[in-house]
Amino acid sequence: MNLPIDYVTLRVIWWVLLGLLLIGFAVMDGFDLGIGILLHRVARTNEERRVVLNTVGPVWEGNQIWLVLGGGAIFAAWPEIYAVSFSGFYFAILLVLLALILRPVGFKYRSKIDNTMWRSVWDFCLFVSGFVPALVFGIAVGNVLEGVPFHYDETLRSFYSGTFWGLLNPFAILCGLVSVAMLAMHGAAFLTIKTTDIIQQRARTYVRLFACITIVLFSVAGAWVAMRLAGYVSTDTLVLDAPSNPLHKTVVLQVGAWLLNYSRYPLTMAAPLCGYLGAIFTILLAGLRLPKLTWLMSAISIAGIITTVGISMFPFILPSSTDPNSSLLVWDASSSHLTLLIMLIATMIFLPLIIVYTSWVYYVLRGKVTSSYINQNQNSLY
Repeated sequence: MNLPIDYVTLRVIWWVLLGLLLIGFAVMDGFDLGIGILLHRVARTNEERRVVLNTVGPVWEGNQIWLVLGGGAIFAAWPEIYAVSFSGFYFAILLVLLALILRPVGFKYRSKIDNTMWRSVWDFCLFVSGFVPALVFGIAVGNVLEGVPFHYDETLRSFYSGTFWGLLNPFAILCGLVSVAMLAMHGAAFLTIKTTDIIQQRARTYVRLFACITIVLFSVAGAWVAMRLAGYVSTDTLVLDAPSNPLHKTVVLQVGAWLLNYSRYPLTMAAPLCGYLGAIFTILLAGLRLPKLTWLMSAISIAGIITTVGISMFPFILPSSTDPNSSLLVWDASSSHLTLLIMLIATMIFLPLIIVYTSWVYYVLRGKVTSSYINQNQNSLY
C-alpha cells in the first residue's frame, strides 16, 4: 500500500515529536517541579508558602498531560524503546511515581490541619515531589548517553543486565544536577510572574543563581562528553526504510562520537547555543525585572539543553553498553509505517487542541497570587 509520507520521513517526524513532547513536559511541568524544589527557600512562613503553592495549584494537574503524552508516544511509536527502558529503569520509574504521588497528597492535605508540624511534613513531601523526579529524569538521560546495559538474543528477546544502583554513576548524577538546576531556574522564573513583594524578590535571586549553576553544570557535562565519554557510531550503510530489526547493524564506541553531528551539520550548534544564551538572558532579564521574558528565556534554555542531547545522539535513541550492536536507532526501533502515519494524523488533530486549551487556561488564570487573596479565600485554596 502506497502511503502519502514515506517511512524514513515518518521516523524522523516521530523522533522530532518525541523531542517536542519531552520539551513540552520539561517546560510546562518543569516549573511545577522547580517550585517544589524551591518551596523552603522562596517562602519562609505559612502564608508565603500558601501563596507559592497556589501559583501552580490550578494548573499543575493539567501540565502533567505532557508526561502522559511523552510516555504514550514512546509506547506507540517506539515500542522497542518502551520495552527496554521502562523495564530496565523499573525501580527508577517507580521512585518517580512515588514522588509524584506525594504532590497531589501534599497539596490536598497540607492545609487540612492548623498545625506547624503537620504542615512541615507536607512541605517536605512537596519538596521531594519536585526534587526527586527532576534528579531521576536527569540521571536517566545521563545513563542513556553512556549506554544502557541491555542486549537482544537471536529471537529479538531483550535482556537488561543492570541494577538500580548502577544508574547512580558520576556522569549520570552530573546530568541529574543539570536537570535539577534548570528546573529550579524555571520554577523561580514562573514565581517572578505570579508573585509580589518579598517572594518575588527571593524568586528573582534564585532565578539568577540557578541560571548560573545551569551554565556551569551544562559546560562541565559538555566537556565530559567531548573528552571522556565514549559515544556510539554505526559503521554500516543503514537501510533507512527497512522494517525494524535492531540486530542488522554494527556499532562501535568512540570518544567524542556524540559531537560528530555538530561538525557534519553546523546549524545544529544552535541547540547548545540556545541552552547557553537562554540561561544568560534569563539572568539579565531577571535583573531588569521583566518576568515574562525571563520565563521565556528560561524555557528556551531548557529546550536548547534537551535538544542538544537529542542532536548529539541522533540517530541513536537508546544505545547499549553491553552489546553495542543491540543499540536502538531511529531507523530500527519504530512501529510500522502505517502505525506511525495513523498516529501522526491523530496527533495533528489533538495536539493543537491541547495547546489551545492550555493557552486559554493560562489566560483565564493570569494575574498574581497575593497574601490578601489567600486571606480572602482561606477555605477554598491550598
